[in-house]
Amino acid sequence: MKAIEWFTQVLEVLAALAAAPLFLAWVNQCRAWLSNRSAPSLLQPYRGIRKLFYKDAVLATNASALFRIAPYIVFGTMVLAAAVIPSMGTRLPFTSAADAIALVGLLATARVFLSLAAMDVGTAFGTLGARREMMVGFLAEPALLMVIFVASLICSTTALPAITEHLATESLALYPSLAFTAVAFTMVLLAENARIPVDNPATHLELTMIHEAMLLEYSARHLALMEWAAALKLFNYACIGFALFLPWGVSVGQGPLALIASVPILALKLALAGGGLALIETLSAKLRVFRAPEFLATAFLFAVLGLLVHLLLRA
Repeated sequence: MKAIEWFTQVLEVLAALAAAPLFLAWVNQCRAWLSNRSAPSLLQPYRGIRKLFYKDAVLATNASALFRIAPYIVFGTMVLAAAVIPSMGTRLPFTSAADAIALVGLLATARVFLSLAAMDVGTAFGTLGARREMMVGFLAEPALLMVIFVASLICSTTALPAITEHLATESLALYPSLAFTAVAFTMVLLAENARIPVDNPATHLELTMIHEAMLLEYSARHLALMEWAAALKLFNYACIGFALFLPWGVSVGQGPLALIASVPILALKLALAGGGLALIETLSAKLRVFRAPEFLATAFLFAVLGLLVHLLLRA
């Protein structure tokens, strides 16, 4: 059993590292198709990351050690987050430590180091992007925690693998509370990953950019790690959504064959999620920066509604 658990763990981490740029490329390709534009290749993110690793890094003269180590910390936290999310199987070696609240803490750690590194050099754009990123995170984290609380109340645990196993193995039932929290989670996903309507990853307009503003001073391997970490973050959020709202198809300890069968199911989920995300972004307009709090307050309200529905109606 231990061998299967470690095999599941290694397979999930390797799949996340390999598939995260592909998932990002799929979303961009779907956006291009829906906008009636020529779509970039699915291999474009891999080519960009590979090219950046071969370049020589250029650092600002006043950059501290924090600026240098931040890409490794951000990338490492995203890999660790991928290791505790049950994307293919629920029997993981760190199931007892894979607490959903700790997962939110991991994501917050990456945000803090990214923002500190952006402010380290002292450029106007980096500081602007860091302040906006912290504002979005400050508003998105309560909504994400409320989403997790609803699922934990239904399953009587905060361990994400246990939540997924409980929802995947019980008889099919409709939970209106999870429907409300699914809407809230989708809004948080868009905000946390710098997607439209909160941010536009395809633009570098100084008055609107958030995530891109924090990466302007990075180059070469540091920029490659930051871009890879951003793709991993989007992949991780998609897998959190699958674990909470679409847990079916995940291996719950039936053996190696069930684990292998979960790979194409995960690929299908990612394909549908990428198309849905691209559709939402195509139909949405970019909000002004100061409208972002209203957007995330609405997400928090949906999560609270889900909590009230569960507490009052037990549904």
